[in-house]
Amino acid sequence: MKLRSTILFGAACLAAAPALAAPIAVPGTAAPIVVSGTVADEAGKAALLARLRTLYGAERVVDQLAVGRVAAPPGWNERVAGLIGPNLKQISRGQLQVEGSSVSLRGDVGSEAERQRIASELALNLDTSYTVNNGLRVTASEQGMLDAALADRIIEFESGKATLADSGKAILDQMSAVLLRLKDKKVQVIGHTDNAGSRASNLSLSQARAEAVKAYVTGRGVSPEMVSVSGEGPDRPVADNRTPEGRARNRRIEFKVVQ
Repeated sequence: MKLRSTILFGAACLAAAPALAAPIAVPGTAAPIVVSGTVADEAGKAALLARLRTLYGAERVVDQLAVGRVAAPPGWNERVAGLIGPNLKQISRGQLQVEGSSVSLRGDVGSEAERQRIASELALNLDTSYTVNNGLRVTASEQGMLDAALADRIIEFESGKATLADSGKAILDQMSAVLLRLKDKKVQVIGHTDNAGSRASNLSLSQARAEAVKAYVTGRGVSPEMVSVSGEGPDRPVADNRTPEGRARNRRIEFKVVQ
């Protein structure tokens, strides 16, 4: 029998094996990691499970691995265990499969640079007898979706108040639609001001505006538990407060995926 291992993670599947047949599934940040297949010995099984439990937490790893009569190339257990690292957490809807000296990696990542980096670091844990098929796909990240929806626009309020202007509400209607698509993610709404006036009053205003944004998007169906708020006042400018244009850019609402 040929050795093969499969691991499912980020709502997908990952597999690895030279004489092993095993899958591990991890469909989300709190979803179980299901490991299945056949390995050559108890030591190899224990090593693979130990790496997964260290990476994801013992309570999330579901052991469905079997030990059977499979032929593994020299050092296969160590090679496969070396593939189980933090980079796997960057992949969603993914699958890692190792069959003999053939390694296949599939799933979604946030950028081309990340796709190349993960595949390169995977290959570094293998010798030249192994081949790596990089089937990772670049998809828009949750943060990228929010940034694209906001598109550097300013969510406007009435002057000196935490009351949304009509133009601000129109933007938040679009942001709400994106937030509804994020589902289990946590998003922080951060209010910012320019440096005109006292820091204390700006901190209070930025907090009130962030809370007004949360109230608006939750009124559009977004779960209140999904959204936290923070007021940073004038402390994090993105432009020069000495110009009217700069101050306008600094009076902004930021959306940040935090989980």
